[in-house]
Amino acid sequence: MAGKDDDVKVLGLVMSPFAIRVCIALKLKGVSYEYIEEDLANKSELLLSSNPVHKKIPVLIHGGKPICESLVIVYYVDEAWAPSPTSPSILPADPYDRAVARFWAAYVDDKMVPGMVGVLRAATEEERAAKADETLAAMAQLEKAFAEVAAKNGKPFFGGDSVGYVDLALGCNLHFLEAIRRLHGVALVDAGKTPLLAAWAERFVQVEAAKGVVPDADDAVEFARKIQARVAAAAASTAANYTDIQC
Repeated sequence: MAGKDDDVKVLGLVMSPFAIRVCIALKLKGVSYEYIEEDLANKSELLLSSNPVHKKIPVLIHGGKPICESLVIVYYVDEAWAPSPTSPSILPADPYDRAVARFWAAYVDDKMVPGMVGVLRAATEEERAAKADETLAAMAQLEKAFAEVAAKNGKPFFGGDSVGYVDLALGCNLHFLEAIRRLHGVALVDAGKTPLLAAWAERFVQVEAAKGVVPDADDAVEFARKIQARVAAAAASTAANYTDIQC
């Protein structure tokens, strides 16, 4: 296991939920790192050489060795830096609990995130409503999963007394969930429908490791508007090209 936190770099995008979860994981472990903001329209040679397969962020570079894919990176961080009284394990020690945590973290990325992104990128209100329903269905499942945790041990996080693997997977999206609420009036974490998750979200953003990493909601709204503007421009360009072809 690696025991030193020197020469640690994170290639990311400040608004990227996937980069955010990596940075919070490192802070939970007390690891100092150099953060390098990427311009995804003009990707650096370091990014392209570190992740030649997908050419995406985030990338963790530790001792010159790159690790890609955010959940894989968090898993690596948990194993590479041993737990201590001030930086507990991110994944459970019990094999079954560990497998369950990995299942729900993957569920967040496979089910919740696509719906959330779909709400932001929807071209019509009908499409947005459908994507919101898809996301809410995923949130309902996560509410049930957290209810089981709360019933089992009464702890404040999926990880127990401290933020764990599932907390990171879900919590890194809270700025976009709030941006959607402000932009479209769609509450995807709702005290009425998902009261346990709503209370959990308030606790998560107050965790010291999340402060200064999870973006401000106002910045998320501005970023979301830029995404929507690009989607609208791309759709208009496609429509114009289609018209030209038909003519």
